[in-house]
Amino acid sequence: MSFDLPLSELLTYQGRNPRPADFDAYWDQSLEELCRHDPRPELVAYPELGLRHAESFDLWFEGLGGARIHARYLRPKNLAKPAPVLLFFHGYRAGPGSWLQRLGHVLEGFCVVSLDCRGQNGLSDDRLQVSGPTQRGHIVRGVHDPDPRQLYYRYQMLDAALLARIVQGFPEVDPRRVGCCGGSQGGALAAACAALQPDVAAIAVTFPFLCDYQRVWEMGLCQDAYQELKDYFRHFDPRHEREREIFTRLGYIDLQYLAPRIKARVLFSTGLSDRICPPSTQFAFYNKLRCEKELLVYPDFGHEVLPGNEDRELRYFIEMLGQND
Repeated sequence: MSFDLPLSELLTYQGRNPRPADFDAYWDQSLEELCRHDPRPELVAYPELGLRHAESFDLWFEGLGGARIHARYLRPKNLAKPAPVLLFFHGYRAGPGSWLQRLGHVLEGFCVVSLDCRGQNGLSDDRLQVSGPTQRGHIVRGVHDPDPRQLYYRYQMLDAALLARIVQGFPEVDPRRVGCCGGSQGGALAAACAALQPDVAAIAVTFPFLCDYQRVWEMGLCQDAYQELKDYFRHFDPRHEREREIFTRLGYIDLQYLAPRIKARVLFSTGLSDRICPPSTQFAFYNKLRCEKELLVYPDFGHEVLPGNEDRELRYFIEMLGQND
């Protein structure tokens, strides 16, 4: 039983957070900036693993703002033709995991790349210079800056899209067969990548973060991943005199408003007992999708491993991206 809205209402819920009037122009201009940017990608062999069936590399590139961004790249050995590629994105304050986690996908013929989110628990830099506080986390980083383009998550979402563009240019990759996958922050970045790089073919999104911030606040769930919202208001706007302004600013990085841009097929998984990323905030995103989509609901689960979900995602990507054999 959900502590949030009943499923029948979740399936029609449209979100609470304000949408900036210039939202589309904001992201169109950001994509124009990305098109002018030279990421200067570099692949560095990582032979220490000694894998028999895969080649491993550190992938480095330059993100907007001069940050040096890192990802792990695995590809099958002895590819006879271009292969599909899967982009994996990790959760908030986490990291890309081990090389071992992605070997099953490589054995199924996929190239695989796992991004280190800038300034989190990997090797990627965060060189963003902004006015105002950060207050614990990345959601509010840049919220006080006069230029809304200085929001941390604008840069992080553009990193995801830039990564897709880079790997699509690899000769061993079929640029038409690109998939994105992740949960929580990773789910948000997988979706943002598909929104900003619309030739992505398929994505699997699990209980996405970065959705409907005002709803999180109104539910009294500014804790764990969203704790920084509560801390921000307590320290910098204790009477909420700027509440509308702040939530509107966060609307630029609210996943629900990027949803209509997604053309990829979407596999969406959620637990109705999720108190980290409340179900209604997730459905604010899901209900705005205009593409082909499939919903997997786990009524008794929260922000945790969803039984069988990773296996289902692998089958989904095999079905959607295939091998063209």
